[in-house]
Amino acid sequence: MLALPALKSNRASVGLAACLLGLALLAVSAAGAHPMELDAMSVAEHYRAAEPMREDPVALIRDMASSPDVAVFPIQVVGPIVVSEAPGMNLSNKLALGPGDASIAVIYPDIGEPYRSVFAQIIEGIESKAKAPVANYPVGANVDVGELKNTLRRQDTRVVIALGRQGLKIASMLDRNIGVVVAGVLSAPENEARDFPIINLTPDPALLFSRMKGLMPGTRRIFAVYDPRHNGWLMRLAKEAARSQGIELVLYEAQDLRNAMRAYQEILATVDSRQDALWLPQDSTTVEESTVLPMVLQESWNRNLAVFSSNFSHVKRGVLFSLYPNNVDLGRRLAGSAQGFLNTGDFAVRGMLPLREVLMAVNLRTAKHIGCNPGRQSQGFDLVFPEQ
Repeated sequence: MLALPALKSNRASVGLAACLLGLALLAVSAAGAHPMELDAMSVAEHYRAAEPMREDPVALIRDMASSPDVAVFPIQVVGPIVVSEAPGMNLSNKLALGPGDASIAVIYPDIGEPYRSVFAQIIEGIESKAKAPVANYPVGANVDVGELKNTLRRQDTRVVIALGRQGLKIASMLDRNIGVVVAGVLSAPENEARDFPIINLTPDPALLFSRMKGLMPGTRRIFAVYDPRHNGWLMRLAKEAARSQGIELVLYEAQDLRNAMRAYQEILATVDSRQDALWLPQDSTTVEESTVLPMVLQESWNRNLAVFSSNFSHVKRGVLFSLYPNNVDLGRRLAGSAQGFLNTGDFAVRGMLPLREVLMAVNLRTAKHIGCNPGRQSQGFDLVFPEQ
């Protein structure tokens, strides 16, 4: 007789609970992915002191398999899944659903931690908004797209939520009658940016500027250096946000490292720390990590200049604050967009969209140095550095 223990699903292993409630555990092949694009979604998880430690699903499986009362069967259920009996098997989130049970499906890269937990949190938010489980498919670099398309047709899937660049790549190959909404990317080809709603990992400039003024009400001007090839769309939003908040936005374009360094030198030579601030967007050209960032941080420290960033990892290195994704809330937004497509047959908006589901990280040492006193606001910060 097959005995299966009852385990409660958690955000670190959504797929584990789904498999245990069935009669199978699935092993999936490793995926080629672009984890750099997901750093903003996952790196904050390493610093959440209040977050309980997540259990290792593989260790749980090994423990179960060692019991004489438990039988574990790796089987192939659907699609491009490679069955393995190796003790270190990976887990899939997908069990076969009956036709008509999966009008919404999620496609995401089949990669390990910490990114798998990020996807699990987004799926948690999707299911919370949808008020039902959704079909989800981890896809590797060698996924059989034809078989996946057949599976989606059998499930009567009408809209796909694609996460990460691998999810976007696969979703762009699907049948044209399936709606697609994307999240978890920093950039996308121009034709795909027109075709789909794409929620970028970059925080909405309106939120960044509002938080900056909340910390330093005297802020009147914000400077930024950007590459128009990557962030032209974002700066159009930033100009509108600055205008609505009574801020002068001073922008410098740079398409290479030399011009970016020249722009920062000009900014730092003229800023007034009493009313100016510097914004570092997500831009690999103008916010280069090994040369530009150390120089900017050192010079801004010397001048008591407030610097805030769209990149969470910069807070630990010394910028005043950053905003980073609230993965569960992002999932709810994605589900709402998918439900809108199911109701109307179209999306309300398409193209690149900024992230509005955010949490806030602040560097209190930097705040104190530049004369910014967050006071009671610090109780509302989601993460503070140096770590308390």
